[in-house]
Amino acid sequence: MPLTRLLPLVALLALGVFLALNLGRPQQATIRSAMVGKPVPAFALPGLGDRPGLASADLAGGEGPVLVNFFASWCLPCRVEAPQLKALAEAGIPIHGIALRDAPADIAAFLARHGDPFVRIGRDEQGQVAIAFGSSGVPETFLIDRRGIIRLQHQGEIRPEHVAEILAEARRWR
Repeated sequence: MPLTRLLPLVALLALGVFLALNLGRPQQATIRSAMVGKPVPAFALPGLGDRPGLASADLAGGEGPVLVNFFASWCLPCRVEAPQLKALAEAGIPIHGIALRDAPADIAAFLARHGDPFVRIGRDEQGQVAIAFGSSGVPETFLIDRRGIIRLQHQGEIRPEHVAEILAEARRWR
């Protein structure tokens, strides 16, 4: 049998091996916000019901760092991170929430069911504040130092193993 007839079969087998070896490999591409290390972008968002909204001025000038958590009632990973947000709040880190493209009634129901660790909540109905932060989606959390500088971006849900890391980073920026 001529070698030219086997060449397509060899190429197909090589492609199959390549795909099989890379199929289980975790994705390495992470898009980081260009805002880390820069001041919080200027914004002012309406609140939820009778609660005050959230503005960039609320994130600076305090005694220590704060967290800003982008979440949504329709976001399943946001439900997963709810206990960890509660643990961070109980550890003394103020957490401000920004509800992304969500209806007020749905936000209220989400908070009633999964807990409300937030000092303030702003409603980012058009997603403009998320874009300004360089957020890639929900959930996503940013650590803001007392001067209003974004110091840390945590993409995805905060899991139990992340709580200690976030607390350590918050202590670093006191």
